Order: sequence, then structure tokens, then C-alpha cells
Amino acid sequence: MKEVDEWLGELIELAREEGLWTAGDTVVVAVSGGPDSMALLHLLHRLSGAEQLSLVAAHLDHGFRGEESAREGEIVRGYAAELGIPCESTFIDMPAYIEASSMNSQAASREKRYGFLHGVAHTYGASRIALAHHADDQAETVLMRIIRGTGLAGLAGIPISRSEKNVELIRPLLRKYKADILRYCDLWAIPYSHDSSNGQKHYFRNHVRLDILPYLSAHNPQLPQSLARLAELAAAEDDWLAQETRAVYERHVLPHREGCQLNRKALLGLHVALQRRLIKLILNYIGLETDPSSFDSIETIRLAASERAAATWSLDAGGGIRFIREYDNLLFVRSVPGERSTSSSGYAYAVTTDVTSLMLPEAEGQLTFEAMAGSAARRPGNRLEALFDADRIQYPLTIRNRQPGDRMAVLGLNGTKKVQDMFVDDRVAPSRREVLPIVVDANGFVLWIPGIRRSALAQVTDSTKRVMRMKARFASDFNG
Repeated sequence: MKEVDEWLGELIELAREEGLWTAGDTVVVAVSGGPDSMALLHLLHRLSGAEQLSLVAAHLDHGFRGEESAREGEIVRGYAAELGIPCESTFIDMPAYIEASSMNSQAASREKRYGFLHGVAHTYGASRIALAHHADDQAETVLMRIIRGTGLAGLAGIPISRSEKNVELIRPLLRKYKADILRYCDLWAIPYSHDSSNGQKHYFRNHVRLDILPYLSAHNPQLPQSLARLAELAAAEDDWLAQETRAVYERHVLPHREGCQLNRKALLGLHVALQRRLIKLILNYIGLETDPSSFDSIETIRLAASERAAATWSLDAGGGIRFIREYDNLLFVRSVPGERSTSSSGYAYAVTTDVTSLMLPEAEGQLTFEAMAGSAARRPGNRLEALFDADRIQYPLTIRNRQPGDRMAVLGLNGTKKVQDMFVDDRVAPSRREVLPIVVDANGFVLWIPGIRRSALAQVTDSTKRVMRMKARFASDFNG
């Protein structure tokens, strides 16, 4: 029994290393009736006293195999009673549910199985659900993902623990192989059932287990061990990269309306691996949690930020997310159902001589109007401020977004210039062009575009007696 005693020591050491449980935890053990889960139940029972664990066995009959499934349930309930462990079991007519829901059998079974396990955990106040996945399952999972195509996260395979619905899913046998588990069952005379569906090759996993792995193992007898080791290495490196990506996100990604924004040069300053991971993290955070982004879409976004790509560019990233490049600003915007865009509706506000402040929610800004004596006026400190001869302004003013054909008599230039051309010259982001306020006088002449230019109209001279100081403030720097 020395070998099986070593199992207990190894399992306790693994639990300490991975934080699988703490003293006083209640653990729900998912028991199908096969050798893996029956061995897991027995192992946890043996160490429950020393580790101060309370155990609950949970068995679900999916109704796929009739009498065979019913016998498995009897074996589980009988063995749990023999060990003195409470057992919760139930029956679900999965064939009927699959037909009604139109889900594939594996996805439907997983949904119901985990729903049942979480229900048992809630009833008993359990903080852990123990699952009997082992090292051969891990090897099969990694090989399946390689065949289908995967990245580093996929190579990490099955995690030894992860949180789901405030419960930790733990896999204490993930580093033990099937042959070892069968030998353990024989040594302790543990009863178990054989699932006949494991031989049905129409399931991809079974095909991998029965055909592909044995064929490849002829070239490398240690292939399952190699794949399991690959998963462990990939999991550690994937976790480290995930931490680095979250740190980069905190440093460089800023909120922006219904999404977020990122400086293009900050992205390009990262290693290509972090570029891809950061883009994926952004997409996941703002709307693609249940719709994993593809490598192609992530790579398209990454390349759109390069020096060679167009300065203004947009892409439907899927999942209701739109990626927009506006010069050096990269926007990830989540569309809101039913919301009208500002560009389609426009805005316009009238300003009379007695108005001192105007909020502009469409532009996320504010304009202020301050009248003063000409002698008190000082030169504007920046382009978000402009001075006008108050007696030469034609009121009422209109503060609005741009319209087709808008032109300005630009100070210092002969003739007029298109507002659209001025936006392009000043690298105003296309999305901002539709909401940026324009100050227009009663005759329809453009007086000022805050942050861009003032016109040649109503200039302040030595003879000016009254000055109107206009100031603009915006929530963000629209020049990117």
C-alpha cells in the first residue's frame, strides 16, 4: 500500500501548492460511477479527516443509456452510503431536452451537469466542486485543440482550478494517469462502471482517444505525458502573459463613451504578443465575453495601427463592437441598441447677448461667454479661447455642429476655406468632426471653431471698446 499512501501525500501537497481547498471546506464531488470519479471520492474520503473537509457526492443520470445509467446511479449511491458520505442524485431526460433546445448533445449535457452541481453546492453551502479529470483527459484536450487550431491559452488545456459562479471547480487528479487510477481502484477494491458510450467514435474526443493518440504514440510512447507537460508549461506562461496584459491595460487604456480608447503609439511600443493580447482583452472587456474574437480580427486591428495603414479607418469587430482608428487614437466602441448617432440628428443652440454659459452634451463640452472692457482683454492663452469685438458681433449666435458646405473667412488668409478641409488639416478625428461645435453669427458666417481657428470677422483692434471672450472646455482632447 506504499504507492497509494504516496498518493495521499502527493494530493495534499498539490492542494497546498494550488490552493485546492482549505480546512473546513465543504466539497461537492461529481461522481459519474466510472473509475476516475469513484477513485476521487475514495481519495477525498480518506484525507477528509486530516484536511477537515466535508464531502457531498453528486450524481446525475443523463438518461442516455437506460438501464446502464440507472445501474451506475445505484453503484454511486451504494458506495457513498458505505463511506458515510451524503449523496445527491437526479435524473434528467437529456434526449428530450436536446430535441427541445436544439443544442448539441455535449453542450446540452454540460449545461445541465454543471447546473445540477452548482445547485447541490448551493444547497450544502459548498465552496468547491471536485471533478475527476485526469492527465489523459488533459492530453486528449490539448491534442484536440491543436488539431482544431489554438493559441497559448488553448494549449494550457484544462485548468486545475477555476472559479465559476462563486464556486471553485477543482481537479485533484489532473496529474494522475488513467492506468494509475485503475490500479488504485483495484488495490482498494473500489466498485465502478464502464460507460459504453466511451467506445462510440462519432464523438471527436473518443476518436482522439481510441485512434489518433494511439497512432501518434507509436512514434512517441510518452506522447500523453508530453502533451500534459505542454499544458502545464503553457498554463504558467499564459497566466504570466495575462497578468502583464492586465497591467498594460491599466497603464494605457482609457474610457471613451460606450467603450475605450488607446494611443496608437503606445500599442506599437509593445511586443507583438502583448499587442494581440491587449486587443483581445479590450474586446472581451467591452462586449465579446461570450463571443471569442478570432485571430484574423485581432490581427486586422493590430495591423490597422501600423505606420503603413490609413490614418482614419474603421472595422466591425463583431459582437456589437466597432474599431475605429482616428490618426493616433484607437477607439473600441460598443454600439447601444436603439441609440441614434449625433451625426444623423445634429444639434443647434441659440445664444443671445445675455447668455454666459452653454453646455454641449453632444460634444461633451461647454462654452462660456464673458463680456469685458477692451482695455481689460488679454491675448488668448490657446486655441480653446477667442476674443471678438462685442459691438461687431451679429446676434443671435448659433452654436451647432458642422453642415455640408460650411466655410470660414480665416484670419490671415485671403478668401474662405472649407471647414471640412480645416478639420483634415488639423487631424480632427472623423467621429469628432460631427459633434465639434461651430459658432455662427446671425448672418450665417462662421465666427469660430473652438480648438481650430477663429475667423477674420469681429477682430479686436485698438479702437475696440467692448470685448467678448469665448472659451471652450471639453471632456477629452479631441485632437487625439
